Amino acid sequence: MTENTDVVVIGGGYAGVMAANRLTQRDDVTVTLINPRPDFVHRVRLHQLVGGTGSAVIDYPEVLAKGVRLVIDSATRIDAAGRSVELASGDAVGYDYLVYAVGSGSADPSVPGAAEFAYPIASLEEAQRLLPVLDAAPASAAVTVVGGGPTGIETAAELAEQGRNVTLVCGGALGPYLHRRGRRSVAEQLAALGVTVLAGSDAKVTTVTRDAVRLADGRELPSTVTIWTAGFGVPDLAARSGLSTDALGRLLTDEALTSVDDEHIVAAGDSAAPSGLPLRMSCLFAMPLGARAADTVLSRLAGEQPEPLNQAFGAQCISLGRSAGIFQFGNRSDAAVWFNIDGRLGAKMKESVVKGIPKHLAEEAHKPGGYKLHKVKGGAGRQKALEALNAGAPAVGERVA
Repeated sequence: MTENTDVVVIGGGYAGVMAANRLTQRDDVTVTLINPRPDFVHRVRLHQLVGGTGSAVIDYPEVLAKGVRLVIDSATRIDAAGRSVELASGDAVGYDYLVYAVGSGSADPSVPGAAEFAYPIASLEEAQRLLPVLDAAPASAAVTVVGGGPTGIETAAELAEQGRNVTLVCGGALGPYLHRRGRRSVAEQLAALGVTVLAGSDAKVTTVTRDAVRLADGRELPSTVTIWTAGFGVPDLAARSGLSTDALGRLLTDEALTSVDDEHIVAAGDSAAPSGLPLRMSCLFAMPLGARAADTVLSRLAGEQPEPLNQAFGAQCISLGRSAGIFQFGNRSDAAVWFNIDGRLGAKMKESVVKGIPKHLAEEAHKPGGYKLHKVKGGAGRQKALEALNAGAPAVGERVA
């Protein structure tokens, strides 16, 4: 009789669902997905939820394979020695292999007053908490969006298109990933929507109050509603469980996404730090990393050597309201290049990408093993970075958190 293997996936986001679906291609593998909520959150649409132009919730049966057991609970501790996951309910789930895909969320803001008076929107619950606040605010009320990354840009544009009085405070560059041509295009499109953009080091928020934000240069901006999109953090589950992490709390792994502490634990998505050189936190990398993590487990079950990480994707797409956007192309080392597509066509490309994400997950659910994007050959940038790290940096297995 073939022995059954229990694989537990912690986290039901892009990486976790991809990994769980892919693992079902073997009949002798039982897959359990642990997630704190009963629905899949399409995070790249949260800015639309805030702006009232779309939903960010998808029923799990639409994207999750039927053979995956879904446990609605929160993981509180990983007992690596006992190979079990302790849950908030008091239950525990045993495993032979564990996929750590807890994702990312809002970073704890160190700016005085931000935790008390600003509204983060990195999770469904945070976005839902903001909705009645916006509804209660007059259309003319000053809304300040803090953070010049994609979430900040998209939220500012979405609200401005609804007639809101929006200021985007970048605290640095507008769209840090973007090429200078792309950045200029985004600035022009935001201006057309009426968004006031404050960029540069002087536009760093130093204090948030109930009705204002103060900047590094001494300016005080009236702000009836302050939305915080600056930075991401990861759950501290790995660190609390005694596993090695990087400074941000991402699980340290080798290039096959295997924990440096335990070959029965692999990581995927925003919460993974392969070789101490994590990829950009994004849906773009989460799904391929989920597929790669599943392949690592499946390779070990087949008695084969897992393939190392091999990512080739470089791009960023940003919506600017419902009728404009930008698709910024990048090279194989994930650095932005001069070419981008903006305006209406950029918006259509962004929407096509967003619609394609649940389709990829659904296709993997119905035909596990069909997803191939994580196998596209990557560029030389990561290999050079690894060589530089190995030449002079601390060993990846050192505990840094």
